[in-house]
Amino acid sequence: MTAPLLAPLREARFRALVTGRSLADFGNAVAPFALAFAVVDLTGSAVDLGVVVGARSLANVLLLLFGGMLADRLPRSVILQGTETAAALTQAAVAASVLGGFASIPLLAGLGLVNGAVSAISLPAAASLTPLTVPGSQLAQANALVRLLSNAGRIAGAGLAGVLVAFAGSGWALAGNALLFLAAALAYRRIRLPRGERVPGRRPLAELAEGWREFRARSWVWLVVLQFMVVNAVNAGALLVIGPLVADDTFGRTGWGLALAVQTAGALLGGVLAARWQPRRMLLVGVALIVVDALPMLVLGETPYLLPLLLAMFLSGVAIEQFSVAWDVSLQENIPPDKLARVYSYDMLGSFIAIPIGQISAGPLAEHAGRSATLLGGAALVVGATALVLCSPQVRGLVRRAPAGAS
Repeated sequence: MTAPLLAPLREARFRALVTGRSLADFGNAVAPFALAFAVVDLTGSAVDLGVVVGARSLANVLLLLFGGMLADRLPRSVILQGTETAAALTQAAVAASVLGGFASIPLLAGLGLVNGAVSAISLPAAASLTPLTVPGSQLAQANALVRLLSNAGRIAGAGLAGVLVAFAGSGWALAGNALLFLAAALAYRRIRLPRGERVPGRRPLAELAEGWREFRARSWVWLVVLQFMVVNAVNAGALLVIGPLVADDTFGRTGWGLALAVQTAGALLGGVLAARWQPRRMLLVGVALIVVDALPMLVLGETPYLLPLLLAMFLSGVAIEQFSVAWDVSLQENIPPDKLARVYSYDMLGSFIAIPIGQISAGPLAEHAGRSATLLGGAALVVGATALVLCSPQVRGLVRRAPAGAS
């Protein structure tokens, strides 16, 4: 029998975890939106926007393996407290520069590097903490709830960002963003885990090699990571760089904030569906649904009107969430717990490594080939990468384990 969706909330540690992650994701929804329009107001250049958002992603990629190693060696809740506090400080500095009128592209890119480094250290710790806070029989429901509540934070963040940027300016939106990260750090202080969470210290290179062996031993893991190397790079260029520029020329900044909020609303529905509908071949279904993620690019490239974009973003959110829950459950059921954070770090490294390339190249491509051609080419890459991964027997054949006590 499947556990109720809200069952994991009976665990105090899990409640603290989802509170912290929801607040952090609230802040993370405000940050890129406000930063994008801060750069647009500063220079109006697609190239400058790509450099600023790409700097954060570059630091994120470079330090992910270090973050995974730390998360398998130190208390993860402590790591999260420190990283969210550091994120609050960097966002406060960005806000001060915009409000004080001394923001510049080098300054924003430099602060983005620091913020990306902080995020790299926090991501593996956050992703691998869920199975330590709930019974194994509630793992799917816990992952769905984490994403459901985080997405609720993203919806609120995207909606608030659109209003704040339109009526108060990007500087005040970034200031509110800093307060959200500080609140997340306070929430993480309430997570208390057994001392067994720590792994005895060993040589860093040996630990990384051990994580790599776990990662490459399963072709379904690294094939999906290769798929998302393409998907994430394309999305980063299309939605973080070209999307705001198309919005400025067509349906406006508030409309773009609404589109981002609607995508997250789709993810909310996707999270509910993922908790209640758990097919045996959960990973296969999740991977196949990623073709839907090409729809927003098709709409922005061909018919950049708000209503079709809202529908495309909603469907994209549903599809992404189905995949995300399936992916987390697949990793958490099949990777040994003491190596999970390191496998997550290799997953994130591979999935994120091309994001700076996508962000930095999107502006020049759009200027030389045209925005429409660039967006349609990105949609074709998403569909092609997904089709290739679906050819793998391991991806098609991976089945869910029956949780202990389930019937």
